[in-house]
Amino acid sequence: MHIVTLRDAHSPVTARFIPDAGMIGISLADDGVELLGQRRGLDAYISDGKTMGLPVLHPWANRLSANNFDAGGTSVQIAPGAAGVRLDPNGLPIHGLLAAHPDWRIASETPDELIATFDFAAHPELLASFPFPHTLDVTVTLRARTLTVRAEVTATTDTEVPLCFGFHPYLQLPGTPRAQWMIETPAMRHLDVDERGIPTGAVSRQEPSRELLGDKSFDDGYDEVADGSLFVVSAAGRRIEVRFLEGYPAAQIFAPAGEDLICFEPMAAPTDALIQGTYRTARPGSPAVAQFSISV
Repeated sequence: MHIVTLRDAHSPVTARFIPDAGMIGISLADDGVELLGQRRGLDAYISDGKTMGLPVLHPWANRLSANNFDAGGTSVQIAPGAAGVRLDPNGLPIHGLLAAHPDWRIASETPDELIATFDFAAHPELLASFPFPHTLDVTVTLRARTLTVRAEVTATTDTEVPLCFGFHPYLQLPGTPRAQWMIETPAMRHLDVDERGIPTGAVSRQEPSRELLGDKSFDDGYDEVADGSLFVVSAAGRRIEVRFLEGYPAAQIFAPAGEDLICFEPMAAPTDALIQGTYRTARPGSPAVAQFSISV
């Protein structure tokens, strides 16, 4: 597999991506200090879709509450075992269809920028579970200690494409105990979930907050996240900022007990949006763009 290493011309920050393995980011390092959680490693991601680093979740992020949905007048049945389909412990489809998919094409590669594209419309086995032909272009740029990730969805027929994708950055602060990590989150709306992690419809406002992670665990969903919103984890003089620049009105915060990591996940729509209808679309002739950044 071809590993692309991006370098910031004015700092020791580097980033590494593998287009041949689902355009996954496998490293974001500052002078050799790894800031992306490696979890079970790249091999487990390729073989079993066990997420790590910075994976793309497409065409839906997180889980769906059922194996069937209706979108734009189209009824869809997601068959367990179909191409790309992965199930959570409750048997629910999770994290889309592109985990470790090899068919990304590099459109451009420079020392500090990589552009890769995936032609979803060229894969009938994927269209069976998400019948909305489109291309997905991902541009990653590393400049001024900031990794910027730009996603563009373009409908390739006259059918609108539901926008439910996202990214899952696993962040870590090596050398500092998890209990000492400070987290900062913006104003947004918390979505209550059931025992399967599916939003129930009950919501509550959350004001901007700053708190120690301590022994807390999170697997919480949010919406009404404004463009420009900032999420932060910091400790011992190191600070990682995740900014939802545009196109990501929903978020998931994931910090499992027993793991030294936290995720601020930018999402184009909340969990289960394909079922609940809480999504925007990319219309023919009008590509949809979403961007977030990670500054270290």
